[in-house]
Amino acid sequence: MAIIGELIKSAIEFTDKFVKDPDPIESQKRVLEDLLETAANTAFGRHYDFEAILNSENAVKAFAQTVPVFDYDKLYKEWWHLVIEGKNDITWPGSTPYLALSSGTTSNSKQIPVTDDMLAAIRRSGLQQVAALANFDLPPSFFEKQILMLGSSTDLKDINGHLAGEISGISASKIPFWFRGYYKPGKDIANIDNFDERIKEIAKQAADWDIGSLSGIPAWMELMLKEVISYHKLNNIHDIWPNLAVYTTGGVAFEPYKKSFEKLLAHPLIYIDTYLASEGFLAMQKRPDTSAMALVVDNGIYFEFVPFEEKNMNEDGTVAENAKILTLADVETDKEYVLLISTVSGAWRYMIGDTVMFTDLERHEIRISGRTKHYSNVAGEQLSVIQMNVAIQEMEKQFNVCIHEFIASTVHRNGEFIQQWYISTDKDLDKNAVAKALDEHLRQNNKNYNVARTRALKGVEVEPIPVEVFYKWSEENKKLGGQVKIPRVMKEEQFLEFEAFVKEHV
Repeated sequence: MAIIGELIKSAIEFTDKFVKDPDPIESQKRVLEDLLETAANTAFGRHYDFEAILNSENAVKAFAQTVPVFDYDKLYKEWWHLVIEGKNDITWPGSTPYLALSSGTTSNSKQIPVTDDMLAAIRRSGLQQVAALANFDLPPSFFEKQILMLGSSTDLKDINGHLAGEISGISASKIPFWFRGYYKPGKDIANIDNFDERIKEIAKQAADWDIGSLSGIPAWMELMLKEVISYHKLNNIHDIWPNLAVYTTGGVAFEPYKKSFEKLLAHPLIYIDTYLASEGFLAMQKRPDTSAMALVVDNGIYFEFVPFEEKNMNEDGTVAENAKILTLADVETDKEYVLLISTVSGAWRYMIGDTVMFTDLERHEIRISGRTKHYSNVAGEQLSVIQMNVAIQEMEKQFNVCIHEFIASTVHRNGEFIQQWYISTDKDLDKNAVAKALDEHLRQNNKNYNVARTRALKGVEVEPIPVEVFYKWSEENKKLGGQVKIPRVMKEEQFLEFEAFVKEHV
């Protein structure tokens, strides 16, 4: 009998039963007040007079009227460069021991301050995620199995006295001692900087582990599972890890990967989505009957929302100066919002680069719908990444194929606009038939796209390429592994560079 598992499961169920979800609106108000009070004597807090905001009749309103919206480039230029240079008490009290490195998609390269308060908040959110497991049908024995967390390297680098790495590597380097017996691949393997070498070492040791759950970005998790299966000459991953039951995914939508992912399994897993970004642990799936995620409303992050409409956005994908900005109390379901966060790492009204849609207001549940700069609207087509993901899933059904990766762009050709897609599939396809079906689906399900197709947007082209080309491009652009992700939409200039890369490697 799994005695330890029974005890852990009982403790989780007790916690989930007696610790009720907080009131989201009141929790967010308290979070903002705590942030302002804690940072009032920082350089940023004095500049924007946080004390006056706290003493106003409505701190939420005064905060929105006083502090401007920042993207990474603006916050770095005005404030964070001082943090990175090693100065203290700039946007958050005290020193900043860590920097989260991100190749990013809203900026070419990011060095995001990570404070001890943020790491503590991430740990608390992790415990909330564990408590939510009580809502899933898991046997007591599951809670005695090991967890394989495939993140970036925990071998952190020194930058001006800060320990620097991707957020998954920073978090893994701070795993508490009581969890280390459950955590795989362990410190030694996690320290390996080269992603290919790391997954090869995982494959070598895989037979010694009893993995119950996986955690990591879907594309890189697939590469790791394939390496284990190939190394041990298995039919599927359950041949070596028969107790594997849960996959905690995050960072990108899992649905486009689901079909190819499940080819590596003997049976489907319980899929739990999370939203851990370089800037913090923002949301998590708390129940099995949805893939939407509940915002973490009571743990060091204050959220604001900009309706993702042309009037609220600049041409470069940043928020316009006079944009309409909403609090959690004002949002609606099924509308797309640009996400702003203020955090215990000293991010203030910070445009994280993601767009979200609310699916349940009472539970404050969201889906990530895309990126502010990963949005195709060159010829009036107004295609979001979430619409592209749905279209790709429809192509998988229609052509009975797995589409592993895709990148799209609307580009000029002979004075006209053409939408081009590069895709990777598990079998040969008639690319013209796919292009026609893709075009028909988008026309039927997006009225703006349909109008664009009668005007400036003259056609759709699809080009299948090996999935390895996507990964090779990602690796050469230092985006392989960890929390990073392959962009779904590119601006024309970047897409033409990618196209040139494809021609060299196919």
